[in-house]
Amino acid sequence: MTLQHDGVTPTTSGVVRGVWNDRRASPDERARALLDEMTLEEKVGQLGSVWFTDTAGEFAPSVDGSDDPATSASGPAGDFTGGLGQLTRIFGTEPVTVAEGADRLRERQQQVVAGNRFGIPAIAHEECLTGFAAYGATAFPTPLAWAASFDEELVERMAEAIGADLRSVGVHQGLAPVLDVVRDYRWGRVEETLGEDPYLVGQLGAAYVRGLERSGVVATLKHFAGYAASRGAKNHAPVSMGRRELADIVLPPFETAIRLGGARSVMNAYTDLDGVPAGASVELLTGILRDDWGFDGTVVADYWAIPFLATMHHVASDAAEAGALALTAGIDVELPETAGYGAGLVGLVQDGALDERLVDRAVLRHLRQKIELGLLDGGPLVPEHAASIDLDGPRNRAIATRLAEESVVLLRNRAVLPLETTARIAVIGPAADQFRSLVGCYAFPNHVLSKHPGHDLGITIPTILDAVRTEFPAADIVVEPGCSITETGQEDVPAAVEAARAADVVVLAVGDIAGLFGDGTSGEGCDAEDLRLPGGQHDLVLAVLATGTPVVLTVLSGRPYALGDYDRADALVQAFFPGQEGAAAVAGLLSGRVQPSGRLPVQIPRSPAMPGTYLQPPLGLASRGISVLDPTPLFPFGHGLTAGDVRYRSLTSAAELAVDGEVLVDVTVENVGVEDAIEVIQLYGTDPVASVVRPSVELLAFARLTVAAGTSATVRFSVSADRLSFTGVDDRRVVEPGTYVLSAGPSALERPLTHTIEVTGSRRELVGPRELRVDWRRVAPRKA
Repeated sequence: MTLQHDGVTPTTSGVVRGVWNDRRASPDERARALLDEMTLEEKVGQLGSVWFTDTAGEFAPSVDGSDDPATSASGPAGDFTGGLGQLTRIFGTEPVTVAEGADRLRERQQQVVAGNRFGIPAIAHEECLTGFAAYGATAFPTPLAWAASFDEELVERMAEAIGADLRSVGVHQGLAPVLDVVRDYRWGRVEETLGEDPYLVGQLGAAYVRGLERSGVVATLKHFAGYAASRGAKNHAPVSMGRRELADIVLPPFETAIRLGGARSVMNAYTDLDGVPAGASVELLTGILRDDWGFDGTVVADYWAIPFLATMHHVASDAAEAGALALTAGIDVELPETAGYGAGLVGLVQDGALDERLVDRAVLRHLRQKIELGLLDGGPLVPEHAASIDLDGPRNRAIATRLAEESVVLLRNRAVLPLETTARIAVIGPAADQFRSLVGCYAFPNHVLSKHPGHDLGITIPTILDAVRTEFPAADIVVEPGCSITETGQEDVPAAVEAARAADVVVLAVGDIAGLFGDGTSGEGCDAEDLRLPGGQHDLVLAVLATGTPVVLTVLSGRPYALGDYDRADALVQAFFPGQEGAAAVAGLLSGRVQPSGRLPVQIPRSPAMPGTYLQPPLGLASRGISVLDPTPLFPFGHGLTAGDVRYRSLTSAAELAVDGEVLVDVTVENVGVEDAIEVIQLYGTDPVASVVRPSVELLAFARLTVAAGTSATVRFSVSADRLSFTGVDDRRVVEPGTYVLSAGPSALERPLTHTIEVTGSRRELVGPRELRVDWRRVAPRKA
């Protein structure tokens, strides 16, 4: 191609070409050249989006006027004059086949390209929290289940498979992972998180990001920041926390996923933080994210978060003013439709009320991302073979199976498992024959198909009942639901009790139905008043336990529920929405085919009124003589049984650690049992005396490994002093000299090994990037 002297060449098709189409130039050079040629209206067009649906309020919080064409930068549906930033959920809004979705996306992209003189396509984004949220796509376990696996490598493989599916049908950006750290189990979106520990959340979140980004899909970190700490666990409620909690608990997973994962996009939170909405926070979206961390990707608005600044937060008078606030703060692209970044934004610039350089800043970031994705390189926007893609193929199902098996947590087993193959089994409980108790609220069967009653699921999701029948073909199986998950009626309890009395063993399946905004007991907008099992399930469990028949209580849920009243249960199994292959994983654990290996990423409370997490200072724990309330959990963070009999033998390290140094910590375990064990060795730290109040114990690192029967294994952790840092009195991140206690064990409350080290040197302030990970490897045990 021969360029004119000004770098611009009109073509016979009417598309203006220039340096931005030259792959020899860098993405920055190409984006800058294109920006320089655009009018104000064309620039603003790159910051908006369109969602072709009349039912958006069923999938996301709605806002009046958000779908008014008069507020849209793209104009009426199908008219993309001036350009468009993103296309919203072409596959994920209604049950369309892969071929239909690919055709629709191809048609929309052609309209977008034809609608602007530079031929710039849109970025197509979709949800991918539990897999590609599309009809016929694999429903993987929820993130809380990923976290229960403590398996970074497997999470990364899953994300790469999801990303490959997205890219194979022309999708460029995935709205995942969720990196909110759980602060209150009553919050409806606990199922979407990776648990309550910032290190675990950050490492698994970074693994997911690496997998998605490796496949060529932009990963989007949600929700920045503080969303999961809303008052009373109410969705969208204000967040009240100190700067120290924000810096040490909430923010580290995001920093980790950016620096170690390579995430290229971040989504703002809906909530306000100490009175400042996240979507209007210059401190969050520019100061911390970009100035402190060096993030150079895009910030996208959570759905309608920009007009919410006016309609919900009341910090703006209208959508245009809300757009100006969001743009100034650092939001680059408005999703899912254009309200604040439309004609009103253009008017504010023209009137001198908004600096056009802020528009340029956002447009430049979004154009650079489009260029990085190859959208200006002239290739097909939707692969020709997209129609033939199988979104639920053997690769996906194999990963979903393994992840489900690794995520199921055996909390208790009083010699009732494995079950006898010829037993009389009563399968009782409302979750036993309910597929919605296996997949999360963002899985397509719950997220979309619940609005299309009678429609086939597009994938096979065997229930617990199906799986038990398959796993125990010689057993005599009877079935009684007993009660409802959502209603409190008890009329079916007597039949369940009779079935339990007549059985050798009961598999009692209880838990949640995942849904959105009240269409379920777990999921977005499905916040809980307390942590008692929903509906009539509490009374059902007590009635069945009272029969005296051995009971395997199996909880299929999106959050941990208080199980302290169920001590009579001979076995307790916890599965956090384990996905379409989850029922087989649970049944395999009951039979002994699947070795239990999951660990709790959240505590199991004893009382329904005690929602606190394990990261507590001394006064947050049980305190005799101070309060009669005891927050000690029934099962602690990190707990989970496995085969074998693992004993913790030794924890060794150097006696000193410099404030800017690293210490090698060896933990040796021995399996004295007759079966191989899958152990998750957990290394914790305690700062006995610090300048600010610190948690009594916090996770420093973990290692998942197999320990063969009759053998020992030693894991060596490389612990940087950076992992001991915290936010000091002056709001600066520091490492302080003094005594520090290392401990190791199978859970936060069971740490049989301890070792004291001395942190030496002067108080060190951390500036710039810090060590966010503790690497580990197996080594030969040290000789005594």
